[in-house]
Amino acid sequence: MQAMHRPDDAFPAPARPLWQRMLWGTAGVLALAAGIVGIFLPLLPTTPFVLLAAFCFSRGSTRVDRWLVDHPRFGPTVRDWRTRRAVPRGAKQLATLMMTAGSAWAWWVLPGPWRWLPALCCAAVATWLWRLPDASPR
Repeated sequence: MQAMHRPDDAFPAPARPLWQRMLWGTAGVLALAAGIVGIFLPLLPTTPFVLLAAFCFSRGSTRVDRWLVDHPRFGPTVRDWRTRRAVPRGAKQLATLMMTAGSAWAWWVLPGPWRWLPALCCAAVATWLWRLPDASPR
């Protein structure tokens, strides 16, 4: 796959100490893992975690950042985010559907005082997500 030119290629990130790169890299791995888990669990939205992972990797590892940007599944979303702060409409719809299902499930299984918390968090994420521009369909 041909590497895509990114606007930030002209301005490489400043060199960071090893401990900072390791911290950013660890945070990126955890965020990407949460995004992958979110593919299967309805309460975790995948797209925000993948975008968080891209943010972390851009500060921790040029190599892993490039891998994520060039990835056939995650790369287009990351590129759309970096160039236009846009998220595909299908990702918004799926995230909203899965968060709604997860919140409904949580309402049934959590004790009374905590039932509303997942729905509140998911509503905040959905509101943020739907305020973003739509990425062009692939």
